[in-house]
Amino acid sequence: VTAHSAWPEIYMVEVVRSCPEMCRFCLASYLTLPFRVAPVEDHLIPAVERGLQVTQRLGLLGASVTQHPHFLELLEYLAQDRFAEVRLSVSSVRAGTVTPRLAQILAERGSKSLTIAVESGSERLRQVINKKLEMPEILQAAIAAQAGGLKALKLYGMVGIPSEQEEDVADTLEMMRQLKQGSPQLRYTLGCSTFVPKAQTPFQWYGVEPKAEKRLKTLAKHLRSTGVDFRPESYNWSVIQALISRGDRRVAQVLELARGYGDSLGSYRRAFKDLKGQLPPLDFYVHDTWDPAMTLPWSHLQGSLSPERLLQHQQSAVAAMT
Repeated sequence: VTAHSAWPEIYMVEVVRSCPEMCRFCLASYLTLPFRVAPVEDHLIPAVERGLQVTQRLGLLGASVTQHPHFLELLEYLAQDRFAEVRLSVSSVRAGTVTPRLAQILAERGSKSLTIAVESGSERLRQVINKKLEMPEILQAAIAAQAGGLKALKLYGMVGIPSEQEEDVADTLEMMRQLKQGSPQLRYTLGCSTFVPKAQTPFQWYGVEPKAEKRLKTLAKHLRSTGVDFRPESYNWSVIQALISRGDRRVAQVLELARGYGDSLGSYRRAFKDLKGQLPPLDFYVHDTWDPAMTLPWSHLQGSLSPERLLQHQQSAVAAMT
């Protein structure tokens, strides 16, 4: 526990590992399968008590903490009067698990907001990525958060999901409108990233959608006047992330040069210019959809699922695209 960290002065307790939802773009789920939970009595409560010896700030960490079957039991333990000075924060939660009681305990322990990952307002796209979440659950999560005394709801969104169309972006705007209408007392933040393919996931073969940059601008334009705090990630840095994510050993030269040039976006452009003819173009690594028969830069590494299983999951996504 230190002031010089990503979470200053917070003692982090890992509640779960991996995620049972298996969204098809998600490295955190696929690479760490199977989903595992820590026992409350034997592990989590002792870990919490150790942390409280050095700080009054606790963070409950995991890709889907509220899907721990006894998560509310842990919260009820922390709701005791003797923990009144504890300040508690949790990572993003599944919308369908948000209840007024959960929100109340978090509010009483200093949390102002709750974060849920919805990815898109489009039901079709949520099926494509295997996000098993329906609009009523999203709206009910906001109602529960407001009823429990929280002040804000943060949502994670994504553009550039394979097969995304303009109407899917419109569905996200409509989702935000319905949220504000249904739970108007909450402040809303929509953080939005661009889809970036990750190794060992069913979407590892897809590239970054160039139209994603325009769609981020569309969301920004239409949300500006609604009171929603829209926080897009940089599209250009998402391109660099994809380069690193799908890069092979030849990309090491790019990283070395870019580092020497200052690690800016311009540094990467300059590095590619210097190495022209020595490695494939940027589009190959970032934007191209790769043939499933292609030998991937990480084909010699075994993930949690075999390439054949990953391809089956990818084909399920394709079936949901129409």
